[in-house]
Amino acid sequence: MLEKYLTVYLKHEKNASRLTICSYRDTFVLLLKYYRDELSIPSNKIKLEDITKLRIQDFLIWLVKKRHCSMNTRNHRLCAIRAFVKYLQYEDVDNIGEWQKILAIPMAKYNSPRMKYLSPEGVKLLLKQPDPSSKMGRRHLAILAMLCDTGARVQEIIDLRVSDVRLDVEPYTAVITGKGRKIRVVPLISKQANILKRYMTDYGLDIGHNLSQVLFSNARGEKLTRAGMRYILDKYVDMAHKENPELMPGHLSCHCLRHTKAMNLLKANVSLRHIRDLLGHASIITTEHYAKADTEMKRKALEEVYSKTNPDIIPSPIWKGDNALLDWLQSLK
Repeated sequence: MLEKYLTVYLKHEKNASRLTICSYRDTFVLLLKYYRDELSIPSNKIKLEDITKLRIQDFLIWLVKKRHCSMNTRNHRLCAIRAFVKYLQYEDVDNIGEWQKILAIPMAKYNSPRMKYLSPEGVKLLLKQPDPSSKMGRRHLAILAMLCDTGARVQEIIDLRVSDVRLDVEPYTAVITGKGRKIRVVPLISKQANILKRYMTDYGLDIGHNLSQVLFSNARGEKLTRAGMRYILDKYVDMAHKENPELMPGHLSCHCLRHTKAMNLLKANVSLRHIRDLLGHASIITTEHYAKADTEMKRKALEEVYSKTNPDIIPSPIWKGDNALLDWLQSLK
């Protein structure tokens, strides 16, 4: 059932992306490991009758307590199991009662961590670190600039092809394929386009027959990986942190640069609808999280209300500054 679900149903019937299938596969690898190590049931002996609500609940507890996974990760694993169980409802009707019990397992509530993002000065500091006089430095600058300026997910940058970038005429753009294979066109500013042009010239990517190549590759000419992107970012974050710890935290993920783009656009009074389209969010509800996280905007709003209601800063009456009127009033004693 699991093999058919991963290789046939998800791939051909649901047309799920490779990353989605890999994420679901990883969940079931962990589940099989749990059955083997904790329940002493090897994978070749597991039957559908062994998949019960109680055991799935124990598996979720094992993820948190034994593997020290976050509640967010726990919920992601539960989502993958639920998706498989929904499939089983139609393939194994005899056990539909148990499948419905598993579907009733609730998501765990948890406190979301504070959103990390850089100020515009922090972004400038980060982009100042690569050495523009070296070929490798220009490559790293192009990668960091794409992450910062487009607000794209790290996998979206990794998947970019040379043909996805249009730098011959303005407006310069990048065609990004996001979650669910949804395509969006992201504008590139002139400075970003110039950095990218220089990089493409350095590596011969501006030649016609290279249009199908990936935009960013590793030293072996292969597609850049998430680990490779993390290595590049960590290198320059560490350099920037040593130069100015106040502007640059000691640790920064690639996704924090996506948050940074969204927050800086929000502070520039760009509408949530435009930010949603730029980032490729399926719903504007997701984009609204940035508005909730912007403490500076909240502070300004509170100050505006405070200035209107606090009596200490109410303008003084006009007559207080009129000395002639005050003298006349005093003469009435």
